[in-house]
Amino acid sequence: MTDKPKEKKFTKKLLHKYRLVILNEDTFEERFAIKLTRLNVFVIVALSSILLVVGTILLISFTSLREYIPGYSSTALKKQATELNYKTDSLQQVISMNERYYSSIKSVLTGDVSTVVFNRDSLIKAENLDANGINLNPSKEDSLLREKVDKEDKYNLFETAISASNFVLFPPANGTISEDYNIKDKHYAIDIVVAKDTPVKATADGTVIFAEWTTETGYVAIIEHRNDLISVYKHNASLTKQQGDLVKAGEVIAIAGNTGALTTGPHLHFELWSKGYPINPNNFIDFK
Repeated sequence: MTDKPKEKKFTKKLLHKYRLVILNEDTFEERFAIKLTRLNVFVIVALSSILLVVGTILLISFTSLREYIPGYSSTALKKQATELNYKTDSLQQVISMNERYYSSIKSVLTGDVSTVVFNRDSLIKAENLDANGINLNPSKEDSLLREKVDKEDKYNLFETAISASNFVLFPPANGTISEDYNIKDKHYAIDIVVAKDTPVKATADGTVIFAEWTTETGYVAIIEHRNDLISVYKHNASLTKQQGDLVKAGEVIAIAGNTGALTTGPHLHFELWSKGYPINPNNFIDFK
């Protein structure tokens, strides 16, 4: 029985009305007045606190103020990290391309590649084949491809297709061949006996992609030509061209000598590579 009067008294206190008045101290003029209860004051304070907390959270979450809270990273730092990530990915791609490039150059220098039998007799035999027994009627896919190529060539402003038959190789040096091209012994080159200080010439137009000293083969020059052809010149006494130089067919690129651990006397070690495979230079060049 005593609890109910206390509850009624507490409820009455919450709902008891008060008047908040603002007076002019000199004239006692009433400037502002408002009626309040304790319940109203509690509700207003609670709502104000909730709105203040929610506003603070929104302000920190969607503005740059969150950078000043421990544990949050700055926007500039995130942007820099993203840019560095893109740059790292680009550098990895460049490094991967360079590694493949140097690997192919290393294979050319060491001769550690698979070979393809390619000689003059096979070309002559293919040239003498009887075309009467061959079906020369183009298929549907072939016709569509020919039409597409014709359209591309019609509107092409540059002469990008060059006939391989017009590609003539110039002898880098003339002399007696001391060791011929031999696939079984992995000698993918011909050794030409020449006098010391004989000029070594480029076999065709191209770009020097390697011109350095090596322990086993002395001064080495490698030239990249059209039609995926690469020529290699080893055991030179000196080089007259540097990496990146453009050379013409017959232009002097080195001076023949007797350098490197694998040399047996003044000579030129000459190699030809087509699309990554070694080919016999005798099939295309007359060295006499």
